[in-house]
Amino acid sequence: MQKHIKSLLERNAYVIAVFITLAIAYLSLANPNTIAIPIKVKNLDKLLHASAYTVLTLSWLFALRNFKRYQLVIIPIFLYGILMEFLQEWLTTNREKDIFDVLANSTGILLGMLIFTRIYKVVQKKL
Repeated sequence: MQKHIKSLLERNAYVIAVFITLAIAYLSLANPNTIAIPIKVKNLDKLLHASAYTVLTLSWLFALRNFKRYQLVIIPIFLYGILMEFLQEWLTTNREKDIFDVLANSTGILLGMLIFTRIYKVVQKKL
């Protein structure tokens, strides 16, 4: 069963990474009033940014399976986050760019790298 799941994930890793990338674009540009979050937590927006970019980073690192040249993944994701902030300013009337969102995105990217590094080390030990 594990081999089947692993095979399925490996074949679909790019599809998953692209889907997550597009989902983040949609959520970044959608009207925030249409995305109802019933929980009221201070700075929840920043936590959501960090979480989204952690998942985005992990998805692309697993899809590309290339930790040795992780800059090929990290730099485009960082630039993507900056692009989303500018697109919010340019394309929407209900959102604006925020440097703290970029910092939250960067935190998520670093967290994704750390998680991937841990997983990568565990897998390497087992091989």
